[in-house]
Amino acid sequence: MKKLIFIFICNLLIINILASQTPTPAAAQSESILIMNGTAHLGDGRVIENACIGFAEGKLTLVADARVIRLDMSKYKKVIDATGKHVYPGLIAPNTPLGLVEVEAVRATLDYTEIGDFNPSVRSIVAYNADSYVLPTIRSNGVLLAQIVPQGGRLSGSSSVVELDAWNWEDAAYSIDGATHLRFPSINTVVFDTPNNEGGLRKNDNFNKQIIEIETFFREAKAYSEKINPMPRNLKFEAMRRVFTQKQSLFIHANTAKEITEGVNFGKKMGCKMVIVGGRDAWLVTDILKSNGVAVVLEETQSLPARNDEDIDQPFKTPALLKAAGVEFCMSVTGGWQQRNLPLMAGQSVAFGLDKEAALEAITAATARILGIDKTVGTLDVGKDATLFIAEGDILDMRTSIVKQAFIRGKTIDLDNKQKQLYRKYKTKYDRLGGK
Repeated sequence: MKKLIFIFICNLLIINILASQTPTPAAAQSESILIMNGTAHLGDGRVIENACIGFAEGKLTLVADARVIRLDMSKYKKVIDATGKHVYPGLIAPNTPLGLVEVEAVRATLDYTEIGDFNPSVRSIVAYNADSYVLPTIRSNGVLLAQIVPQGGRLSGSSSVVELDAWNWEDAAYSIDGATHLRFPSINTVVFDTPNNEGGLRKNDNFNKQIIEIETFFREAKAYSEKINPMPRNLKFEAMRRVFTQKQSLFIHANTAKEITEGVNFGKKMGCKMVIVGGRDAWLVTDILKSNGVAVVLEETQSLPARNDEDIDQPFKTPALLKAAGVEFCMSVTGGWQQRNLPLMAGQSVAFGLDKEAALEAITAATARILGIDKTVGTLDVGKDATLFIAEGDILDMRTSIVKQAFIRGKTIDLDNKQKQLYRKYKTKYDRLGGK
């Protein structure tokens, strides 16, 4: 009986999702736009207090200080007065299953993993749901692009970067198959329901065995890739070719100092271009990361320290420590719908030693560099895509930030979403009741 009730509730949830309408994707930019009088944060540390930002046909044509240039207003069909507001490059969310997960508690809406340990041929982009009702709630907080990452197994597959306003996955695709994701073995394993009811972390006795399995797969794939016309064809090994030629980065998911060190050494041995994802203990091995030019996608800092002898606020201090050590890093938030909190998490790092503009860079320019899309997005520079937004207040401050307008390659994005619709609906109800 309980099972039937659960299935009924899940079906109701799915029906409600299908009934929810997501905003219609924006049309291509048709008229030139000029933003005047706002404070522009360019994404790489530069700030223009009284900026004029122009864009046409989806590209930035002007980024300058309004006080020192002569401006021809006749070039622009539409002028936006941003007095008292702030202009930012579109935020980029790395390492997320956004668009692959709809309702986390309903299995039928999950499409983020495949069976098996080694699936380098899996492509997350083809499973991306551009109609997800979660997407509008994310971009309404300034997150306009995301790296869609498959989960599960040892080699999870390849990730792609998408724009968060599109008709389908083909339209959403911004940078396809830019990285392959390796889940490096953990030195510890989680144990549940032991005979003495003593669950928790235990040493992973299979750690070395699991590394050997990964090395064996990589060596076989590398040998295969060096053949001109290998027969029979192996789709998994075929997918590894771009990793060995460094046309595709190897994103190594690792957290402890030992795992990160082993992962970097493994990547060097295989001749791969590496990025560490997770990086909880990255602050302990900054010398290894810097000397090897390895960047870090730092996962959620809103967490407890890993060890009892660490400072309680160590996760919050890690971004500042990486910046001081000269290690390239960006910030990410675990999960799908949680991506709306990305700028707020970056803002928290400011209270623990990270410069405010450096915190913004960790979710814009630095992310673009790590994902290999910095030639077109990440900063407000002439010639780059007009992917930006205007906000009241500081986007890094949850108390004051309100995104007023957003543009993806010049397209004016509808910032409405299901949450705002429900707010208006029930506000009307209680307004009619006189606030009772």
